[in-house]
Amino acid sequence: MNDALPPAYTFIDQPGQLAPLLAALERVDEVALDTEADNMYHYRTRVCLLQFLVAGEIFLVDVLAPLPLSPLWEKLATKHLLMHGSDFDLRLLSDLCQFRPRSIFDTMLAAQLLNRQRIGLAALLEQHFGLQLDKDGQKANWSKRPLSRDLLDYAALDVWHLPALRDILTRELAQLDRLHWLDQQCQRQIESGLLGFPQDDENDWRIGKSERLRGRGLGVLHAVWHWREDRARELDVPPFKVCSGDLLINIAFAAEDGDSVESILGKVNLGKRHARLAPSLASALRQGIGRDAQTLPRRRRSDLAPLTPAEVALQDRIKADRDRIAASLALEPTLIANRAQLALIARDPAKLDAILLPWQADLLRGQPSLASD
Repeated sequence: MNDALPPAYTFIDQPGQLAPLLAALERVDEVALDTEADNMYHYRTRVCLLQFLVAGEIFLVDVLAPLPLSPLWEKLATKHLLMHGSDFDLRLLSDLCQFRPRSIFDTMLAAQLLNRQRIGLAALLEQHFGLQLDKDGQKANWSKRPLSRDLLDYAALDVWHLPALRDILTRELAQLDRLHWLDQQCQRQIESGLLGFPQDDENDWRIGKSERLRGRGLGVLHAVWHWREDRARELDVPPFKVCSGDLLINIAFAAEDGDSVESILGKVNLGKRHARLAPSLASALRQGIGRDAQTLPRRRRSDLAPLTPAEVALQDRIKADRDRIAASLALEPTLIANRAQLALIARDPAKLDAILLPWQADLLRGQPSLASD
């Protein structure tokens, strides 16, 4: 295996440096694009770097620099984008500037439709080009400035091989007559990206096995979850860097079992970095123990009634058909229809085309489970 060698690139962090990128975009119809964000290091995720491959030239754009990016978004919206694992990137860009691409080719979605067992970019580059990417970039703090040369080299490689990888995957998809499947998947990815990230919900605190809690453990979980959010916001770190969700659940179950605040705190290990948070955690625990569970936000009930026994039986038959088809096509079954979609189809088979993409619906249409419905 050969280590990946960084290609040449232009780093843009000053307003006057944008002109060559904008001029290059005028000359092409397709652009390879990737983003780097700081979701591993800050409470609110930000786009930190944009990577472009435009007609063989790589441009790395520092989004945290004071750059006038409106012309860039306008030009980019008219291009066909070549991306890998675009869901997170498109949601980020939608939240950042309401960006909507014209069309995309997602090499991760293509790999899924080819039943690749490893669909990450590093794995695909190793498989097809014998390249080994430096994994340090995956965990890097992309909001820290200045960006090191090693990180910029890593970022450049994320787009450099996408056209060649696209060509390989396109040929294989064409042989299987699945290119139209990919087109539909990519269009749905665009529509999903426009929704951005889910908004905060009053029931976000109901994590893990919280449905098993009945007494004061619910009040404690509500209190310590919000304690973690408040501390994460104050420290400007992701909540998991304050403490894990498993720890919150364990605290809640200990409270459910009747453990005292002192007993619970004696079992909690916040690490040396966050030991000073113990007093505020103790306060949250006492607040939660004293909370009447009846005053907590109620779970939103689904507008849909539970499936009837007949609908459950139909769902099982549809699932059996789906699994048989997936095996014959060497596909992951959930690519055809996931569990939630199976339930919706079982509830109303006439809505098959509204629930699934055309290629998915065509695979299930006329199968024994749906033939009589």
